[in-house]
Amino acid sequence: MTSEEEEAEDGDDKKKKQGSFWKELPILVVIAVVLALVIKAFAVQAFYIPSGSMENTLQVGDRVLVNKIVYHTRDVARGDIIVFNGLDSWDPETQVEEPTNPVSKLLRWVGAAFGFAPNEKDYIKRVIGIPGDRVKCCDAQGRVTVNGTPIDESSYLYTDPITGEQNKPSNDPFDITVAPGQLWVMGDHRELSYDSRSHQADPGGGTIPIDHVIGRAFVIVWPLDRIDTLPIPDTFEQPALAAALPATPFVLGVIGTLPIAYLLRRRRI
Repeated sequence: MTSEEEEAEDGDDKKKKQGSFWKELPILVVIAVVLALVIKAFAVQAFYIPSGSMENTLQVGDRVLVNKIVYHTRDVARGDIIVFNGLDSWDPETQVEEPTNPVSKLLRWVGAAFGFAPNEKDYIKRVIGIPGDRVKCCDAQGRVTVNGTPIDESSYLYTDPITGEQNKPSNDPFDITVAPGQLWVMGDHRELSYDSRSHQADPGGGTIPIDHVIGRAFVIVWPLDRIDTLPIPDTFEQPALAAALPATPFVLGVIGTLPIAYLLRRRRI
């Protein structure tokens, strides 16, 4: 085989490889999208922050990753920042214009699925009260209390970047005992957040169902200069926050053991 024939054959091989690549590219893209959607559906999902209700912790335009597995291994905890579906329970905090054509609708769906566009049905708030908790505001020092124990919210409540003034824990008083299967949630920007306090007239007294929780926001991933984790503040680690044992069942339990104790004593005699 001459050198010219070899060069021609090499050229044909390169063209075949290039052609093969462009034929395979759409398949690779589809596989990548499917894998991303599977991960989104079952493990981790990105969410776009559309409002200032969680400032300064989260800013408008931030993207956070939400762990959708964590609550299969543990219960929702006080201090967690959660994303939950407010469909049929809460009105949207931000009104997003509905696309008018199929292409725009598709792009909007893809954007919401991958955290590049807002989803008006989902909310992000901080859990303050879990089932059984009595959440109240405010005590003599203006603090929110959980089961009678004040929580120190100074590490995350909104602080005005110009004046340095921090939001009060709440401008409106409330006193609620969280029902089983429910959560009391509040935004960190208390003067702006439309949270459990604003829904006390709704069924559930402002609380949201645990089964509406999508997952826990655990890290900010965009913009790059705001990459950070979202840990539970230390104030929620106070042992005193644990709900007290309900008095009535406890008393009934003690009463129920009295006959057994009496019979055991009689046998010893």
